[in-house]
Amino acid sequence: MVYLRIVDTSQDNNLTFETVDLSEFYGGAADSGADSGFSTNIIVLTEHEQTLINMLLAHLMEKSMETFDDLQTRIENMRRLAESIAYFPSLLQRQMIMGEERTQTTLVESLVKHLDGDKILYLPSKATLGKGFLIVKYHTFSSMCRLAEAFGLDAEDVKQFEDTTMGLLFTMMAEDVYLDLINNTSIHIDIRRRIAKSLIVLWEHRWDQNIVDIAPVLREVWEARRTLAPAFGTMVGTSELLLISIQMGESWNKFLKMRLADKDVSQAMEEFLFGLSYEQIIKLKQNLRERGVAAIGRDEISAFLGQPVKIDLSSDLRDFYMSYSIRRDNARARKRLGLEGPHNTLEDHFLRFIFEESKE
Repeated sequence: MVYLRIVDTSQDNNLTFETVDLSEFYGGAADSGADSGFSTNIIVLTEHEQTLINMLLAHLMEKSMETFDDLQTRIENMRRLAESIAYFPSLLQRQMIMGEERTQTTLVESLVKHLDGDKILYLPSKATLGKGFLIVKYHTFSSMCRLAEAFGLDAEDVKQFEDTTMGLLFTMMAEDVYLDLINNTSIHIDIRRRIAKSLIVLWEHRWDQNIVDIAPVLREVWEARRTLAPAFGTMVGTSELLLISIQMGESWNKFLKMRLADKDVSQAMEEFLFGLSYEQIIKLKQNLRERGVAAIGRDEISAFLGQPVKIDLSSDLRDFYMSYSIRRDNARARKRLGLEGPHNTLEDHFLRFIFEESKE
């Protein structure tokens, strides 16, 4: 496995990268006290991302120099942001901060220490700043998706931009999922430490091999969810679940087979399938029973619940993240208050399954 890192920037605004083996980041370098001398910058662009950008810039040079210049400026601003963040201490190397030794190991132990509430003030500065970079990068690639389509790139090339943008979205989600899993004391401490190490690498480089590997599965699940038309009758979701499973790969089907009997997993799956909170699902089921109604359509949900609800997902990727963030916040609130309903999102359960399977 390799990473790319910035090693130089020339006056003509072209980025230069060199290949770095992952082994550089682990072993004795982080905890031995020796200064390895290597840069641990954020990965501004992977080779694939740079290839896509070069293709779009070459196309725009022929179609619209104004748009070409605007995109060049935007990418340069993104690069400068990453360079600024690189001035903050690396999370993979030994540091002495206010007389206190900080290493990757001590950071892992501080993360797995259970703390109620928001950990934002306990997180390294590079972690919080890097999230802003990733949001900027997401918006940049989202804009390039629209440009690629508007200026007539081939459908396959447009899809590559869409896939890359979706990957950035899942990388943003991964940070929240990792933090939730690290806080979950029902997970074995060794697995929580492994998750913490993955989170540190994500913070350091704003790139994550775990998400690269599972993003295709998550994307298929999201797409299947978006195109489904759940029958809001029994509210069991069996037919919807089967439709999703048929389209998925081995890892997803194995996850369902082994974990769906878990009450928290099944409740999280219902929230995901129906686009409603656990509390709304319970209320809707009760209303349907009381009224003797066998099934209702999507457009009747708000009337039966007595409140406006949005259950349809558009093709806008921000809708995907919004749906996840609502389920995440609800799950955290239930866990904190000891309420009935799922205490984890479906994404939490799936990524936990992947980590536990890899440990075995």
